[in-house]
Amino acid sequence: MTEHDDRYAVPATAAIPADAPMFNRAAWIRILPFAAYLVFIVAGDVLERLGVRPDTLRWLYPAKIALVALLLALFWRRYQELSRFRLAPLPASIALATGVAVLVLWITLDAGWMVVGSPPGFDPRVGGRIDWLLVAIRIAGAALVVPIMEELFWRSFLMRWVDDPDFESVEPSQLSIKSFVITVLLFGFEHNLWLAGIVAGAAYSLLYMRHRNLWSPILAHAVTNGLLGVWVVRTGNWSYW
Repeated sequence: MTEHDDRYAVPATAAIPADAPMFNRAAWIRILPFAAYLVFIVAGDVLERLGVRPDTLRWLYPAKIALVALLLALFWRRYQELSRFRLAPLPASIALATGVAVLVLWITLDAGWMVVGSPPGFDPRVGGRIDWLLVAIRIAGAALVVPIMEELFWRSFLMRWVDDPDFESVEPSQLSIKSFVITVLLFGFEHNLWLAGIVAGAAYSLLYMRHRNLWSPILAHAVTNGLLGVWVVRTGNWSYW
């Protein structure tokens, strides 16, 4: 069942001038929160190599999430597809089930050849005891902020931009195999668990294409990340964070 969404019934646009910028304003407001997130990851890696103590680096995550959340809030009115939650019960149920399925696969697809590098993960323990404030921030950030930031970048922007620089005119259900494969592979190799990442990227992309609604992959992504956080804390498998 496909949920109809008139927001994407856009008439064909004129050819884009040759001297037009690569990214328009609509693209940049989807790129910047994602770029800010990546900058903090790189900064953390550099600081770790410079010998900064791990207990200090833990607080980079709250700062990263705060900045990304601020950027999303500043641009929120411009994200037309997020102006209000529009997801019928059936698509919402499918998204919830997909999120759970992706979680199961995420913690299963962890054989040596399925992993790139050796991620240290996020260990919220201080002096051997769990810092529950850090845990709460980590789970809230992963479940409430990261899904919106990533789905705006990967699905709303990049997946459609691969097909047409005027990406807002691209109907999700008409996305090409090329855009699907490129973004799924890139999404997968963004993660240390690259195969699990590819599976997750494919699942979220199919939800977007099927339901023509960005809230569908956001909801699935949020379920995966939130439940993963609970599982990590219960099992102590910090490397999955």
